[in-house]
Amino acid sequence: MSGTLSSLQSALSALRYQRVAIDNAASNVANVGVEGYSRRRVTGETIGAPSVPAMWSRYTGPDGGVKTAGVLRLSDSLLESRSRTENAKLSYLSTRATVLARVESGVGEPGDSGVSAALADFRATWDDLANDPSSTAARGQVIASGAAVADAFSAQAANITSEEATQRLTVQGHVNDVNTIAAELADTNRAINAGRLDGTDTSSLYDTRDLLAKKLTTITGGTATERADGGLDVSVGGVQLVDGMKAGTLAVASGINPDGSADGSPVSYEITLDATTTPLTQDLSGSLGASTELLNVTLPGYADDLATVAKDFADTVNALHTSGFDQDGAAGLDFFTYDPTDPAGSLSVAVTERQVVASSTSGTLDGSIADQLGASGDAERAYQQLVSGLGTQVSSAKRLTDTQQLLTTQVDTAKEQLSGVNLDEEMVDMVAAQRAYEAAARVMSTVDDVLDTLINRTGLVR
Repeated sequence: MSGTLSSLQSALSALRYQRVAIDNAASNVANVGVEGYSRRRVTGETIGAPSVPAMWSRYTGPDGGVKTAGVLRLSDSLLESRSRTENAKLSYLSTRATVLARVESGVGEPGDSGVSAALADFRATWDDLANDPSSTAARGQVIASGAAVADAFSAQAANITSEEATQRLTVQGHVNDVNTIAAELADTNRAINAGRLDGTDTSSLYDTRDLLAKKLTTITGGTATERADGGLDVSVGGVQLVDGMKAGTLAVASGINPDGSADGSPVSYEITLDATTTPLTQDLSGSLGASTELLNVTLPGYADDLATVAKDFADTVNALHTSGFDQDGAAGLDFFTYDPTDPAGSLSVAVTERQVVASSTSGTLDGSIADQLGASGDAERAYQQLVSGLGTQVSSAKRLTDTQQLLTTQVDTAKEQLSGVNLDEEMVDMVAAQRAYEAAARVMSTVDDVLDTLINRTGLVR
């Protein structure tokens, strides 16, 4: 528009543009604490001369003001992808470190209530009996200390069993979360596609999309891939879980019964998409991958090693105990009994006080067998190696978690510097928009004064 009124049009466009800028700054400030929110920036565009000139006239005026070209969502897809990857690794390592630390606490080593202390007391009571083979009280102490050893092994085995049950329930919870989030992501992809076709602002939908994808990959360690229509596809273990507007279903294929109990097989998964079920053959990452590894490898491995220690200890004691004679001169019986399928959890004392063996010769209370039983054996060394190995695993897991935490924080900080809301910057932008709005309003009032002089006062003679 050329002429006197063009200045009004330019001022009007400036008022509209700066109002949008102020509204955008206010929206950023309002969402400063909202998870997943990416700040926005208003982009302007100069209104130039008419693109189609009139046949008999020529545009001689200045540019016609400014208009809002769009609202830019400040986000970097590469940083988003890297953040998802690093957070999935951190979730895997932190879950593993937390569970191993909990198991280590249940072991209670070193301490007065662990297996090591119980074994030491057990050996000491045999030494006391060797010094006084005829003492009924000493035999009673042997029985009590043997029961304490059995209880210590049983407590550790129960701790492992309890942790396995917890992890099975955790896996089921993760699977339900994955399916819920996958369905929400597919719906968000659909909404983004519809919004792009309608020409509406989809910035909030992109925020939701990225947040859902981060949650999904943090649990499963999956990979998110951006689509041409703005949506995200997610694959888990190399198998597609979210395909555009379609969401598959993750399920436990083996290892865990619907009631949370173990079925005796390793934990495995499958994904059903479009009526096609595909088993997952790759190892998962994220918190679900950590729980799976704990259930399939770490916890059963420690439980098996503990069972081996308990079995070897009981067999060694029984071999010596059956080679001697009890207080009544009868041949010795097995001191311990256990279930071969669960030696650590079922270990118990199988003799009475008078059946406790101390002598190597019938009818003589010489204490030679008790003296041999009082000496430390391979069980103590094997148990020390087991506990030391667990301690090494815990230390390594903590160290790896700390290192990954530093890397993840660095990546998230870089992402936050781009996408996060900085209140200082928003205040500067808001004040700048306010001043520009005031200036545009001043232009409009000045033009109004000019027009008032031109229309109402030109030609008047006072």
